[in-house]
Amino acid sequence: MKNNLLSEKLTYMGVSNTPTHLHLCTYNETEMHEFSANKFSEIRGEIKDNAINWLQIHGLQDIETIREIGNYFGINFLIIQDILNPHHPTKIEEYESHMVLVLKLFHLGNNNQLLKQQVCIIQGKNFVLSFFEDENSFFNDVVTAIKGNILKIRNRESDYLLSVLLNDVMANYRNVISTVEDSLEEMESRMLTITTASDIGIKIQESRRQYLRIKRAVLPLKDQFSKLILSDSKLLHKTNRIFFSDVNDHLQFVLQTIEICRETLSSLVDLYISNNDLRMNDIMKRLTVVSTIFIPLTFLVGVWGMNFKIMPELDWKYGYLIAWIVMFVVGVIAYLFLKKKKWY
Repeated sequence: MKNNLLSEKLTYMGVSNTPTHLHLCTYNETEMHEFSANKFSEIRGEIKDNAINWLQIHGLQDIETIREIGNYFGINFLIIQDILNPHHPTKIEEYESHMVLVLKLFHLGNNNQLLKQQVCIIQGKNFVLSFFEDENSFFNDVVTAIKGNILKIRNRESDYLLSVLLNDVMANYRNVISTVEDSLEEMESRMLTITTASDIGIKIQESRRQYLRIKRAVLPLKDQFSKLILSDSKLLHKTNRIFFSDVNDHLQFVLQTIEICRETLSSLVDLYISNNDLRMNDIMKRLTVVSTIFIPLTFLVGVWGMNFKIMPELDWKYGYLIAWIVMFVVGVIAYLFLKKKKWY
């Protein structure tokens, strides 16, 4: 990976083929308007100084459009580079004229595979920008809330819109980590029996990878979000800080659940190893029982199989039948003895 401080060229570092398109939502206390376009120049004139302007950008293929948006809203070059890098770590940064949040969203795909997508949110005095790598309807419920002016959302500043978007992100984390937690609890229940399925180790590893992905995305928010709440930034109004505290409550729940999942994973690994030992012991016990039964029979066969010239039993008319009867009786006695001792 190249040093981004030594290059003036912007490059999209992802793999999505989603064409860049824009959705602008402008609103104030009395009205709300929506506009869609493929180029920023087509909707730039619709941005109002006396309204909150929420611009959603889907697809990062058009580098020039991303640059134009950044220049218009005063976003520096390094932040634009972060937007174009879908592998950038989670972070929250505060600048004089705007806040920058790089977050991850999760959803479960086929075969319970955990898929990740980055969303970058930038909040300024009268604008909020949200950048998605792919086509995404994640914030559609917020658009609906703005249309209906639910909880007087149109009467509030841009930081309130930011808190609503963050609440949606936290809801995504809660849903995903709860799914992982349920999966771990189900595996734990299955592993309490010695006849656990042989693929349980693979499932533990899959759950561990899911857990680590979520942890890497959420854990950096623990300290950074606290700084955001305690910040004296003019972008966060006193009347709206209570909503960020609510977001923080949801974040703390997610962090606690992540810690519970860590402990559950640790216990599952120990239980898996213990179960393997128990299964091995059970197999060895069964083999020992079989060996114990057949050792005296092997002894008898070995005695009668010796090549001595004078062995009275060999000339006896009923010797063969008696040999089978003796071996059968010895085997049954050995089996009953082991069963009485509860060794089998």
